[in-house]
Amino acid sequence: MIHDNVVDKSKDITILELLDRVLNKGVILTGDIVISVADIDLVYLGVKLMLSSVETMEQLKSGK
Repeated sequence: MIHDNVVDKSKDITILELLDRVLNKGVILTGDIVISVADIDLVYLGVKLMLSSVETMEQLKSGK
């Protein structure tokens, strides 16, 4: 059973279905990367990445 934003965990999902969902709805990935030497943090990167189709991005920008 698939709700609007929730996928039933008992259902097998193919890569094609996952890719279709990402392109139609979009997905946001966030994370932190820290590069350190001898327990001294040298570089910190905060990463936010949004993946979607161009059409989905245009719809989001226009508010439709």
